[in-house]
Amino acid sequence: MTGAGFLFSDPTKSVTITASRRTKRVKAKEKWLVVLGIILHAVYMLSIFDIYFKTPIVHGMDPVVPRLAPPAKRLVLLVADGLRADKFFEPDSKGNFRAPFLRNVIKQRGRWGVSHARPPTESRPGHVSIIAGFYEDPSAVLKGWKANPVEFDSVFNRSHHTFSYGSPDIVPIFCSGLPHSTWNTYPHEFEDFATDASFLDEWSFDQFQNLLQKSNEDQKLQALLQHDQLVIFLHLLGCDSNGHAHRPFSPIYLNNVKVVDSIAERVYNLFEDYFKDNQTAYVFTADHGMSDKGSHGDGHPSNTDTPLVVWGAGVKSPRPITSNHLDCGFRFVDDHLHDSATPKEWGLDGIERMDVNQADIAPLMSTLLGVPCPVNSVGTLPLGYFDLIEGEEVEALLANTKQILNQFLRKSQLKESHSLFFRPFQPLRHHSSILEKIEQLIVTRDYKGAMKLSEDLRSSALDGLHYFQTYDWTLLMTVVTLGYIGWMLYLVIHVLQSYASFTGNFAKKELIVHRENNFWKVFGCLFMGAFFLLLLMEHAPPLYHAYAAMTIFLWTQILREHQFVKALLKNLFRRKSGDIGKLLASCLVSICILEVLVYSFMDRKLYTWCFMITGVVAFFCHHHLVPGRLGVSAFMWGACWCLSIFTLMPAEIPDNTELVVASGALIIVIGIVARWLELSNKQNKYWLFLVNQDIFKPKLPMLLHLQVFFVGLSSLMVPLSTSHRTEKQELLVLHQLINWTVAGVSMLLPLFSAPNVLARLNSLFLGLAPPYLLLSIGYEAVFYATLGLVLITWILFENTILYVSKRNGSSTVVDVVQEKFADEHVRSLQLSDIRIPLTFMVLFNVAFFGTGNFASIASFEISSVYRFITVFSPFLMAALLIFKLFIPFMLVICVFSAITKLIGLPRLGCYYLVILFSDVMTIHFFFLVKNTGSWMEIGNSISHFGIVSAQVVFVLLLFALTNTYTKDIKIPSSSSLSCKEV
Repeated sequence: MTGAGFLFSDPTKSVTITASRRTKRVKAKEKWLVVLGIILHAVYMLSIFDIYFKTPIVHGMDPVVPRLAPPAKRLVLLVADGLRADKFFEPDSKGNFRAPFLRNVIKQRGRWGVSHARPPTESRPGHVSIIAGFYEDPSAVLKGWKANPVEFDSVFNRSHHTFSYGSPDIVPIFCSGLPHSTWNTYPHEFEDFATDASFLDEWSFDQFQNLLQKSNEDQKLQALLQHDQLVIFLHLLGCDSNGHAHRPFSPIYLNNVKVVDSIAERVYNLFEDYFKDNQTAYVFTADHGMSDKGSHGDGHPSNTDTPLVVWGAGVKSPRPITSNHLDCGFRFVDDHLHDSATPKEWGLDGIERMDVNQADIAPLMSTLLGVPCPVNSVGTLPLGYFDLIEGEEVEALLANTKQILNQFLRKSQLKESHSLFFRPFQPLRHHSSILEKIEQLIVTRDYKGAMKLSEDLRSSALDGLHYFQTYDWTLLMTVVTLGYIGWMLYLVIHVLQSYASFTGNFAKKELIVHRENNFWKVFGCLFMGAFFLLLLMEHAPPLYHAYAAMTIFLWTQILREHQFVKALLKNLFRRKSGDIGKLLASCLVSICILEVLVYSFMDRKLYTWCFMITGVVAFFCHHHLVPGRLGVSAFMWGACWCLSIFTLMPAEIPDNTELVVASGALIIVIGIVARWLELSNKQNKYWLFLVNQDIFKPKLPMLLHLQVFFVGLSSLMVPLSTSHRTEKQELLVLHQLINWTVAGVSMLLPLFSAPNVLARLNSLFLGLAPPYLLLSIGYEAVFYATLGLVLITWILFENTILYVSKRNGSSTVVDVVQEKFADEHVRSLQLSDIRIPLTFMVLFNVAFFGTGNFASIASFEISSVYRFITVFSPFLMAALLIFKLFIPFMLVICVFSAITKLIGLPRLGCYYLVILFSDVMTIHFFFLVKNTGSWMEIGNSISHFGIVSAQVVFVLLLFALTNTYTKDIKIPSSSSLSCKEV
């Protein structure tokens, strides 16, 4: 199990590092290497916002007025927030349809379909899509998804006047800065989930009704209502609020469907009675649906499928389905196929259905009103809804095409003005000639040819918009990826130079000690200067310069080590094929483990399989190494299988005080058993590296008894504090004082334990348990105990390898067992040692995901802190919650540090390997960042990338914090063990 040396170093030739010139150089280099790593990861973390989260909105385009008579004088837009398509169209349990009026419209006087929303299926982006014609601006992440960060055009902007009534969260988005608008909203207090929210819909209707009544007495208002290009928008929030509070299968939600249908009927009747000119167009739709759990946001059909009913002036009458449509391969923005079958229970399978993308509604409404389409719209005009002659259809389609083309031309112009080496979008290099040809076809009345060319041009313009939105992606992603690769190569070179030993002539003659190389310095500076000049001429943002600077600097440093790399490769190729095979196999296994860790961020259950397999492998490997210790082998198996259970449990931890108390008892048992092993195996050579009592004594007598008392007391305080707070609605000062004292003092006690491995780690396990128990609400307390068992398994396995090597007389052990108690006396790294940082990575991530994750509800359950504080104090509460998350990490890092001392590894060298492995994961997460999907999916992709990127700082800080506990851990020397008997 000792394996070949790190990159084939000879174990028999390994020597300990002494206080030499090499050591001083390594320490000096590592100070700035850590600083470099922190700066690099901080800068590259920002790159995702320049790559993935740039706004697609540009300004400076001229509006395109359609060259046709407006089909309607005014338009009514009714948006039923949170209304699912299936609940709208399907009948109830008695066979009666919930929306009889709109259903009658579908059958007799209008057109219908399903409007497909694109995730995130939320209210603000849904309404922006309907009214402005574009989907969620990814740069909204910088405002916490609460607002559109860039001003945009809308149908309301293009109207002569807009009347709008509804929610205070939606109406002001479009009307607060619009001078030609009249609007009103109800107070936020009206949105009460404890009531039937359909009264909010009635409020909006009442406002509209009052408007018409007021116009009978107000001549100016009456004249305004008679004007062309008028928009009336009613936002109906009831379905959304009732869906959240009562679920979409509840009677309250389903009754709300009837309410919005009734409002649509009353609005229609009021308008027709008021104007009596049949010049009003009506659009009824929803911004998003509602999942069965009463939520929305993702791309499930229950969230993306919304009803669309259009009728009135300029709208075609219903038509029966005349042919069976085949799948044409077209997919909507929610990835649903075109011409999908209409469910039979809807009772509409005989009427032609016209599905649209949600953004298509904006050009639909603009064309009905005869106003220019919003200049930022990417919606395509659904001609199937219009009652137009063929020539008018072509003109409407051409106006839609020109509007999208104008966006493309503006983006192209902006990019070309800043680019020295501009790469135009080739399919539209001759767009002017295409437009001329379309105009000629219209003049010659070849409408079909003009329509086909217009549709193709529109499609190319949409592709062109995407092309310029991702124009810099290739450059930025290449620079950042090369930067990460350069950083990892530089770490490898540093580890090999500082922590690995080499054999024969390579070590004596070919190992080139780092020295100044002016050529590569000058080359790097000149190349960086030239690249900066190029970026300046292209008016690149300042961060582009930072990305390039980091990447060029790293590769310059690598090139300065070219002699070392050349000598290393020469030495490598002289080796036997078996050695190269070991290296390749180690790399392959490492990458596979790291990929499992990457995908575990998306599916915690992978850890269950990981530890079930690990338990079996550990059992058989340990049994093969030391056949006489079947009990230890079985313990390893059982501990791994116990830990595998937790990643199957829900992240939302239910309150279970009794389980927390039982966990305290379990922790006490584990601590007592560990102490018993320490005392009963003093003469057993298998345990001597861990438990040598003759050399190391505890600084505080009765330490174990005191720690067991504190664990028991904290377990007792959990139900006492909880029950009294629940009954009296307050935390007793006495309870609060005891909890703070127990948590604080218990964390100091491990410093007084004996400095041998098992005694110190057992004391740490017991010392960190009281604060964790007091901050626990359920099964996470059991997780702490089980994690401790698995960490013991790791220590025992490494001790077994050490014991077997000693027993077999391996010369490697001479390097492993220290002759002096000095941290600097460590051996060189070997290839087999990569198992240590890899195991650390797995356990570190399990500590992260064992009971949820850093962003889960469980991790930040506020009731966790109620045994320490009940008065709202955000900073103190946040500190306690974060400390709770840190406790398992501290335990893992303490064990990691102890193992590096046990087998004589340089801890900083292992830290660099941990960062190296983390950055392999970071590159993968860099390409997994999403700017589409639900807000949760986008946010998770950002947090995954950020969490792994931050490990360079996070792990280093925890190393520094836990060094207080582990710095004086000592391993007995070979001479002190030689007199012991097995």
